[in-house]
Amino acid sequence: MTFDFAGFPDTALDSIPRVDLGGWPTPLHEAPRLGEALGLRNLWLKRDDVHPLGAGGNKLRKLEFHLGAAREAGADTVITFGALQTNHGRQTAAACAKLGLRCELVLTAKVPRDGEAYERGGNIPLDKLFGATVHVCADGEETGRTYDRLVAEAAADGRKVFTVPVGGSNDLGALGYVRATRELAGQLAERGVERAHLVVPHASGGTAAGVTLAAGLLGQLGVGVACVSHPLDEATENLRDLVAGAAKLLGVDAPPFDHVRLGDSTLGPGYGIPTDAVWDALRLFGRTEGVVLDPVYSGKVAAALVEWAGHFAPDDHVVFLHTGGMPGLYGYAPEFAAAVEG
Repeated sequence: MTFDFAGFPDTALDSIPRVDLGGWPTPLHEAPRLGEALGLRNLWLKRDDVHPLGAGGNKLRKLEFHLGAAREAGADTVITFGALQTNHGRQTAAACAKLGLRCELVLTAKVPRDGEAYERGGNIPLDKLFGATVHVCADGEETGRTYDRLVAEAAADGRKVFTVPVGGSNDLGALGYVRATRELAGQLAERGVERAHLVVPHASGGTAAGVTLAAGLLGQLGVGVACVSHPLDEATENLRDLVAGAAKLLGVDAPPFDHVRLGDSTLGPGYGIPTDAVWDALRLFGRTEGVVLDPVYSGKVAAALVEWAGHFAPDDHVVFLHTGGMPGLYGYAPEFAAAVEG
């Protein structure tokens, strides 16, 4: 028994407007030295961090559908949101630059951090390099006022706005990782792999939802979801809602969750706050495979992989979804420098 490609809703997926941002498929690499360190003989890295646009990352797959909808609507201005060091904002700015769209980033200083590196480094110079206008807000109330002002200014200028949610994560954005999981299953099948366990993040939820839906439709794929932003109960509710919404867009039934395991044991104090286990995981990936993680998303998922490794059988095929985020690492430059000295 192998993946159910025949029953996959390719036609429905292809019928939904999408822009092609290029760079697909992203590589699927074996990670033998990392696998040896974790007691896993068949460990793979799905490298969504190496897309050529905007320093890569998982949000580009969601943005293909959002910006496809923006084009269909005749929009010329894109507004989106995130934390100060948002990878989603950086990737939205890059995608808008490629497509000739105006990009407004409304960022909230919601992570309890300060300092030159975090406030001015990391993703922020890249946002501006890609031509986005960055609006930094103190809290949600200011974020709302800023958004209303930008919409009003666009209307006064005769521009049409398309709004992308935080992380690109809604029913539409989740379709990006329905496509990605279909792509990954094809790569595994080409290598003779008929069953695998995927390890993915949950933050705003669109990536995990797309993977969860596609894995349920394809069969033979287990999904381990590491919470990097919200505690387990909130993440589970969000994931179920997004899976149901994405399934409805494709005209399919949402699969049961018996192939999914969620955990928040590596979340730590909260979103954007790395733990010692995260820095340990960054060093492990770097020193075994030469792969760079970030301390907000992929680092917390890597810490979960380390924790979960003993639950897999030694011969299981395990795939770590690398969602990118390396520029954000430099927003944590002092801690990063200290960590690599360890």
